[in-house]
Amino acid sequence: MHTDLQDYSHKRYNILTGEWVLVSPHRAKRPWQGQQESLSKEVRPSHDESCYLCAGNTRINGEINPDYKGAFVFTNDFAALQNDSPTFSLNEGLLQAQSETGICKVICFSPDHSKSLAEMSVEAIEKVVDTWKQEYETLGKEETINYVQIFENKGAVMGCSNPHPHGQIWSQSSLPNEVFKKDAKQLEYYTKNNSTILEDYVQQELGLKERIIFENDAFVVLVPFWAVWPFEAMILPKKAQKSISCLSVEEGKQFAEAISVLTQAYDKLFNCSFPYSSGIHQAPTNGEDNKHWHWHMSFYPPLLRSATVKKFMVGYEMFGSPQRDITAEIAAKRLREL
Repeated sequence: MHTDLQDYSHKRYNILTGEWVLVSPHRAKRPWQGQQESLSKEVRPSHDESCYLCAGNTRINGEINPDYKGAFVFTNDFAALQNDSPTFSLNEGLLQAQSETGICKVICFSPDHSKSLAEMSVEAIEKVVDTWKQEYETLGKEETINYVQIFENKGAVMGCSNPHPHGQIWSQSSLPNEVFKKDAKQLEYYTKNNSTILEDYVQQELGLKERIIFENDAFVVLVPFWAVWPFEAMILPKKAQKSISCLSVEEGKQFAEAISVLTQAYDKLFNCSFPYSSGIHQAPTNGEDNKHWHWHMSFYPPLLRSATVKKFMVGYEMFGSPQRDITAEIAAKRLREL
């Protein structure tokens, strides 16, 4: 391990976005007198009659959820994107706007209101993976849909409005900002090297083993070299695949195993139900071959020092660039040991 990276301030380059993160490892030793979030001690029932997402319950729009046993998907009752919006644009000097259409869905991971992905079996998570795959393919076939974003916000601290285990799928007509940046950097690398940037990155990380948390035959779980959040992690296939649509049955099982291992490690880190935002970045569904894409799933958890101390993106992070104290190598070591 490069000792200078553990002792002195430096910048690290994100190969997927072209952006830098400031790392300040010496600051991890400073005393903490800032805000501490309250730790929820709520014990949830397996079925909550007041929950809009539980099986058999009535949602806010009057529809009744089926008595589902695995994953359940429905169109979001409060969708951020409208599929019937008219086409319009604004271009008046420096004022620009364009209409944006899309389809938003909610996916319930389990009928059990009390569980999270960390508490579900690998077999149950595999059903979630299969549903993600089906939705990506189905939505991607829509003529007006050029990108499908799968994500989850876990925990009230991440703004999750319902504790029932669930995620969301937003599909839209254009590429969102983060995907636009990753599309450009991956295409640039593939054009020069005739290989995906993440396939080559994975091989380098597997050789070093400094930031690896877990691996099986098909996947590796690691803290990326350029991680921003304290215990940020990434799950990615070892071989180049442009989307989860490429997963075989066996690879789907191993992806589910990787999710299970990582989320359980998170819960053990501070002995709490670990909050995070996670999302899958994969090839656009715009009809192009997109062979430069290598799909991956990222986890951005906010907890910094304990179950009640959160990392806030303020000050320098807002006006300069992202910054972190604990290094990616130390974060990976702690997660790996769990």
